[in-house]
Amino acid sequence: MSIGVLIADDQALVRAGFRMVLEVEDDITVVGEAANGEQAVHSAQRLKPDVVLMDIRMPELDGIAATRQIAGADHGPAGSRCRVLILTTFDLDEYVYDALGAGASGFLLKDSPPEQLVTAIRVVAGGESLLAPSVTSRLIEEFARTRARHREPAPALDELTSRELEVFTLIARGLSNAEIAEALVVSDSTVKTHVARLLAKLGLRDRVQAVVLAYESGLVRPGDKA
Repeated sequence: MSIGVLIADDQALVRAGFRMVLEVEDDITVVGEAANGEQAVHSAQRLKPDVVLMDIRMPELDGIAATRQIAGADHGPAGSRCRVLILTTFDLDEYVYDALGAGASGFLLKDSPPEQLVTAIRVVAGGESLLAPSVTSRLIEEFARTRARHREPAPALDELTSRELEVFTLIARGLSNAEIAEALVVSDSTVKTHVARLLAKLGLRDRVQAVVLAYESGLVRPGDKA
């Protein structure tokens, strides 16, 4: 089944470059392009892509506001099934923190290798989250420092079983499913089941939101190691 991708960037050459990279992949189809945030929102509603490649700085409506509307961040996990992969030029772009809060499922630098872009799209389309490897821990920790509104455990955490809480903590510390499986001496499929259940119980869309909640609630703090 082909992954439908909408490319949103105000530079025509950038859109053309992404299209060239993606159109050679058998499992990815570019369903449309958008030159600004307004077009991205309307195109996402009309074309229903699986993934939107979203530039942050665009005219009329910036990528953050567009992401909030497309990802349905204000409406919980029952919002649009479309996932947003943020693309930016700078790995310390302050707006990336806003993008995470707006509901983005991934973050990647524009100068990433083509194969990394393709992998990112597949990962995000599959329901996982992805952050540029070079900035993952720094990005999340800075987000936690600047955006945490409370340090008491969220009430919803009480609904998790002890094993789900353990998996939740390991997710927040940056471990992949395979690494969690190895740490807990269980199968990958068991970890996937735990992840799916804890996300549902907490009303979260994906792992990015899980990491943010873990830091905001104080379950994990900057500097903690797995």
